[in-house]
Amino acid sequence: MGDTIQDLLKFIQIGARLDLKAVAVAHILGLTGTDPGIAALIEHPAVLVSLIALLDDNSAPIAKDSALCLVNISANEKASERLVDLDIAANAPPLTKPPENIVATTLKFIFNAESKLADPCCMILSNLTRPSHLCEKIVEAIEKTGKGFDDIVNIFTKKQYNKVGANLHYLGPVLSNLSQSKRVRGFILDKERCVVQRLLPFTEYKDSLVRRGGVVGTLKNCCFEEDCHEWLLSQEVDILPRFLLPLAGNEEFDEEDNDKLPLDLQYLPEDKSREEDPDIRCMLMEALTQLCSIRKNREFIRDKNTYIILRELHKWEKDRKALLACENLVDILIRTEEEIGEDNLKEVHVPEDLHDDFQKADQEFLRGD
Repeated sequence: MGDTIQDLLKFIQIGARLDLKAVAVAHILGLTGTDPGIAALIEHPAVLVSLIALLDDNSAPIAKDSALCLVNISANEKASERLVDLDIAANAPPLTKPPENIVATTLKFIFNAESKLADPCCMILSNLTRPSHLCEKIVEAIEKTGKGFDDIVNIFTKKQYNKVGANLHYLGPVLSNLSQSKRVRGFILDKERCVVQRLLPFTEYKDSLVRRGGVVGTLKNCCFEEDCHEWLLSQEVDILPRFLLPLAGNEEFDEEDNDKLPLDLQYLPEDKSREEDPDIRCMLMEALTQLCSIRKNREFIRDKNTYIILRELHKWEKDRKALLACENLVDILIRTEEEIGEDNLKEVHVPEDLHDDFQKADQEFLRGD
């Protein structure tokens, strides 16, 4: 296979004959559909450089197939590492202008409002940012392009930024993956930038599960910044209703219970439905659990009658992982502060043997034992 790939190299250059180039790229696209094919391709860095360069090919089908090759390759973690660390200059074809690195190249197409490759480039960047150990490298690579995270959020939140039909939904997972970085969380949680407030409406974005899940994942990661919890729950952000609304159904509550709920959750319509994706429901409850770390915030969340939303969700929920997340959160909310006995739950010491027992019990619950 290695010899075959090497033979294809001369046909996947910008100046190669169009018919031969189309056949060569199609063959490489086929190889990217299997793990052995990807493993063979990443041993030929010149091929990877050529695929990046072909994103600028004058032939739209060639450019599209090259993008799809890179989507498939970047979905493999080892291959993602090769793409991020690729020495472009050393592996570019002679007498041709080498392309920019993979991060700069994908961003170029994403920010081009006339680009038909914006969506596959969002998918490539989403794949590259998934491994946590690559996150900081990509954060630095983005900063070197001159495009800041504010620019990424701007085009993500702008309606129909791309004029040729690209929806940029996969920028949601990109933001979620990048928010593994404390630096990026600091940007998102900057009180002067209002980034969180601009992302919140997308927690119930009906047109795309990918965008919705990416935003919820981003916000969940930001909830690990304990110093920001009080601000997130304040009227300035008001994150609690945004987390609870997707978990709420169309149940009717009596007037007393309704009055205790946040205003946005009072008297919901009969056609109100819950978030359909169990992973997103889990992330919402895990984010709420993080916000319950400090006593003051727990009391605030209790006072907003969060329990009754979770109670009805628990009756409805069928996914075992989501059920466990719900029960863990409810367990915090129904206990008195005297029973909890700590201001900060993260400072509670759990003996190693009990920690192992809890993990084992959770795994047994998830398996249905």
